[in-house]
Amino acid sequence: MLPLILGAMQVAGGTTGLLYMVLRGRDQRANERLAELAGKAPTESQRELVASVKKIVRKTLPKMGQTLVPEDERERSRLASRLIQAGFYTPSAMSVFLGVKLLMTAGPMFFGVVLASLGVFPMGYALLGGSFLGVSGLIGPSFWLDRKRAQRQTALRRGLPDACDLIVICMSGGLSLIAALVRVVDELKTAHPLLATELRIVEREVQLGHKLADALGKFGNRSDLPELQNLAAVVMTAEKYGSSMTRTLDKFSETLRLKRQQAAETQAQKASTKVLFPTLLLIFPVIMLIILGPAMIQVYRMMSQMQR
Repeated sequence: MLPLILGAMQVAGGTTGLLYMVLRGRDQRANERLAELAGKAPTESQRELVASVKKIVRKTLPKMGQTLVPEDERERSRLASRLIQAGFYTPSAMSVFLGVKLLMTAGPMFFGVVLASLGVFPMGYALLGGSFLGVSGLIGPSFWLDRKRAQRQTALRRGLPDACDLIVICMSGGLSLIAALVRVVDELKTAHPLLATELRIVEREVQLGHKLADALGKFGNRSDLPELQNLAAVVMTAEKYGSSMTRTLDKFSETLRLKRQQAAETQAQKASTKVLFPTLLLIFPVIMLIILGPAMIQVYRMMSQMQR
């Protein structure tokens, strides 16, 4: 029994790990280099095995997800917008996401039936557990996608005032708006890499012949961030009426810093309320037990003596 359970756990853990390796795509080279320096680099056979499994997963997941692609154009465009706002720009992002969702929904039920057929668990418990995990797998990816989108918006919102300040400084030094944008992209790679990557896309669109306001507007639509849409409107207004771009961006940056400060103050005020519930549920009962515990013991002893 125990080897079968361990085998099923290894299969499930291996599948989850492979999906994570395929989908993360972040800091892979750095992690491999650190593993080489630490002497924990995988062998050539292990690399070939991982590469072949990744290749199979990359080919299988889009085919699995293609069956779940919505037929309604509105639903399909809505899901594509959510994926883009979460940072997934590849054409196969929708198919891969739906493939993972299908795997997480049908996989637990399949493993439950297999374990029940092997006699590890009763069929009723296996179906119940598989159904519960399947429903979690059906709902979980949507929550994860929304959380990914919120984290991305938070990172962009935090870095935007610094980017505007740097652009103002560069323009005050004599650079044009496009040249200042190019310089700021190089400077933001360390502090705000996500914003630097997105501004690099804006820079490439400007080099292809688009207006800066239009490129910033597309950036705002990709991220669904009102601050970026307002920035595009500010740049368009300044270019249309010929006002000072440096002064306009300076005022806009000041507004963004004020909003960031207000958001930080709001989070700080919420902290006292959030700490109240763990205090009442975890700390307060222990304090009451320590204070009233000896008294309750004495009362119990007195009641025992009176009964005698």
